[in-house]
Amino acid sequence: MSVRELVVLGTASQVPTRHRNHNGYLLRWDGEGILFDPGEGTQRQMLRGGVAAHDINRICVTHFHGDHSLGLAGVIQRINLDQVPHPVTAHYPASGQHFFERLRYATAYRESVQLTEAPVAADGPIATTDAYTLDSHRLSHPVESYGYRLTEPDGRRMLSAKLAEHGIKGPDVGRIQREGSLGGVTLDEVSERRRGQRFAFIMDTRLCDGVYALAEGCDMLVIESTFLDEDERLATDHGHLTAGQAARVAAEAGVRHLVLTHFSQRYNDPGVFEDQARAVGFEGELTVAQDLMRVPMPTRHL
Repeated sequence: MSVRELVVLGTASQVPTRHRNHNGYLLRWDGEGILFDPGEGTQRQMLRGGVAAHDINRICVTHFHGDHSLGLAGVIQRINLDQVPHPVTAHYPASGQHFFERLRYATAYRESVQLTEAPVAADGPIATTDAYTLDSHRLSHPVESYGYRLTEPDGRRMLSAKLAEHGIKGPDVGRIQREGSLGGVTLDEVSERRRGQRFAFIMDTRLCDGVYALAEGCDMLVIESTFLDEDERLATDHGHLTAGQAARVAAEAGVRHLVLTHFSQRYNDPGVFEDQARAVGFEGELTVAQDLMRVPMPTRHL
């Protein structure tokens, strides 16, 4: 069976705490894995969370602050040490090319895996596969930062009652899917559109157009909520969001499952983040992320 889930490797902002590692998130998307923002300690968190180097097909870095990128050196070297049998692609802000190169070659090691560098310099699609399109959007932070959005192509759900009504069965089902019609019956008459799933990843940013573009219509939104609402001015000054701001974006964008993360060490009660998210009217599924948590993608809409 295909697996679509988020494996949370770390949830702390700026510095790790006793209970929260630096950032790190692996999205399992069927047979592929996308690693987002590997902060310091990600390699060890992968071990604890049941994530292998072989699970990584892409690495997406939002920006080059240390809590989002210092783990790159260890992860890249582990990919090579374990001789991952498939190519790996790394996406990151083009303005941080020198940081990426320093981290990639921080120490001596033997390169055995094809690692493709694919820096991001503008909004729009950055990768297209049969399974999804990956887009980036510029965010608002003191250093250049991009969020990422994964969109599955729309598909078709065959309607058994309609197929039976028109006497279509066996190999003819596949034939009408391939050719679009059969004996005067169109594909639209015996099927319905199945909306592709959508996932977005938004880290350090103030409210901006990119936040809303990434969040729109997502089945799952992973978004920073560094501060509580009473510290909104501090959040804006430092280029971050509050719990209420993140949840309000999710509500307005029609997000089905909201995952809040990237918490400041100044707060001790994670339940307050949920309280503030609910207070602004978000009614969907809500997860206040904890290290090593697994969060499944919502089931498809019928």
